[in-house]
Amino acid sequence: MSEFNRRRFLSLLAASPLAFRLEAEATGGRWEPESTINVGYAAITWSGDDPKAIEEVSAVGFKGIQLRATAFDRWGKAPADLKALLAKHALAFPVLSSGNLNYQPADVAANLDMHVEHAKFVRDAGGQMLQVIDQKPKGRAVTPADYERLADALNTLGAKTKALGVPLVYHHHMNSTGEAPDAIEAILSQAAAASVGLLFDIAHYQQGGGDPVAFIRRHGKAITVVHLKDARPIEASPGYQWVELGRGRVDVKGSVAALQAAGFAGWAIVELDRVVDPGGTPKASAEANRAFVVNQLGLTL
Repeated sequence: MSEFNRRRFLSLLAASPLAFRLEAEATGGRWEPESTINVGYAAITWSGDDPKAIEEVSAVGFKGIQLRATAFDRWGKAPADLKALLAKHALAFPVLSSGNLNYQPADVAANLDMHVEHAKFVRDAGGQMLQVIDQKPKGRAVTPADYERLADALNTLGAKTKALGVPLVYHHHMNSTGEAPDAIEAILSQAAAASVGLLFDIAHYQQGGGDPVAFIRRHGKAITVVHLKDARPIEASPGYQWVELGRGRVDVKGSVAALQAAGFAGWAIVELDRVVDPGGTPKASAEANRAFVVNQLGLTL
C-alpha cells in the first residue's frame, strides 16, 4: 500500500462506524473477559456430501456444523427437512458459506439476490449466520476503489439479511480482495458495524501476511465468528497446504488463548478443506481435530 493510500486508509478507519469496534481495547473500552467458545466443524471436507458430513460431524462429537451452498442445492426447497436432520443429530447450524459476493457493477445486483435467497434458506432451516467471501479482480491490481465497492456491497447485503434475522459475516480469504491484513481493515473500515460482522480465519490471515494472535489481541471485539485452521509450507504451488490442527505452523493455541483473554463468546469452526494424507477420510481428520481441540486447546465440546 502506498503512503498516500495508507494515510487515506487510516483516515477512513478513524471515521468508520466500525472504528470503535476495531479500536475499543486500544482506546480504553474494556470489558470483563467472559469467554464461552462453542466449537463447530465445517462440512467442506466432505466435498458436498452434506448428509454424510452431518452424520459424521455429530458422531465425532461436535455440536455445530458450517454448511456450504451445496446444502442449498440439496435442501433449498425443503429447508424444514434440513432442520429436522440437524435436530436428529443434535447439531446447531451456525454458518452457511454462501459463496462469492461479486461486487463488480455489472454483477452485483444478481449476486445480492442470490445471497438473499441463501439467507432466507438459513432462516428457514434454523441457521444463524450467512458467510460471504469474494475474489480479487482479474487481470489487475486491487485498488482502494475495490475496497469501497466491496464494502458498499457488504453493507447493502448485510442490511437485507439483517432484516431477515440472519447476520452477515465477511470471510477474508486467500486470493480475495481482503487477502492482506491492510486490505481487510480497509474493507472493514467502510463496512457498517451494525450490518457486517467479521469471520476471522487464523490460517488465512497468517497466509495473507498477518499475525493472527496480534490481530485478536488488538481487535477481539470486531470478531463475530472464528475459523480454527492450520497450514504448513510445501514446495508445490501455492506454497502452503491446509492441514489438521497442530500439524502446521499457525499458532492455534495462542489464537484461542487470545480469544479467551478478549472475552470472545461465539462459534469457533474447525475447518479443513480436504484430506491430504493418502488413505485418510474426512471423519478421521475430524477425530484428529477433535482430539486437538479437547486435549491441546482445553475446549469443551
